This record gives sequence, C-alpha cells and structure tokens, in this order.
Amino acid sequence: MFQITSRAMVLGAVALLSAVSAPATAYAHGRLPFPGDRLVVTVRHTGPADGTYVLRCHPGSGSHPDPARACQALDQRTVWGRDPFAKVPPRSLCTLEYGGPATARVTGIWAGRPVDARYNRSNGCQIARWDNLVPLLPDVRSQTPSRRATIGAGWRHG
Repeated sequence: MFQITSRAMVLGAVALLSAVSAPATAYAHGRLPFPGDRLVVTVRHTGPADGTYVLRCHPGSGSHPDPARACQALDQRTVWGRDPFAKVPPRSLCTLEYGGPATARVTGIWAGRPVDARYNRSNGCQIARWDNLVPLLPDVRSQTPSRRATIGAGWRHG
C-alpha cells in the first residue's frame, strides 16, 4: 500500500508541476484579463498610419484602427517570463537592412505593468521587433522596401 500511495503522490506532483510550468498568460495581478490595460501608441514616418492612438483592452476600444486585433495580438504575446515590449537584447546579431524611417512609441499600462517602449526599423532585429507587434503597430512592410547591405552578414546591436 505504501508504494501505491507514494507512486500516486509522485504522479500527482508531476502533473501539478507540468501544469504550473506550461506557458500561461502572465498578468501581474493573477487574473485574466486586467481591466486597466491602456496603451498610447504614437507612430511617425509611416505615411497614412501616422498619429497617436489610444488602445484599451478587455474589451477592445479606443481610437486605435483595429483594437480587437491589437488586443488579441498582445494577449497572445503576454506569456509568463516574457515581456511583449522587450528591447532587442544587447550584443544580438542583427542583419544589415533598413526597414524605413518609421518610428513608434508605446506607453501606458499592460498586464498591470508600466510600458514605455520605442520602436524603429533600423536593422533586422528592430524590424522583427516591430513586425512582431503588428497590428498594434502598423504593417509597413509593403510601404518601405528593405535595403540589405552587400558586405557582412550582420552586426552587433548594443
């Protein structure tokens, strides 16, 4: 009987730990979703998408052109241990390409945490960081063709 109880306890502990370690949406207050999610997105040098937009989530509203899709994209990227607005890590290898003059700044509160993030399209890492937040940020891939450098495979950002 001791072995059955021990085995059941071990299996239960393994099941509990696997459920805890599975990726889950990480809201700082422990509830889904946070009603105070509010972001201000300022976009420049994109052409028709330039401007300042307010995004509120849960439910999606505000002056953002597509609040429902923007909130959904942010919800999918809000995972425990990952910051959806994180900077490119120092010393990252980034391709030598230019994605255009577009810039953006996102400020506010997301998942109970303050946000103050800046975006540009100055190299491959920054372009990928921007593109990962479309539709929060406008999709400018078709508006500005990338120019790749002919010498060197990359450079270190940081």
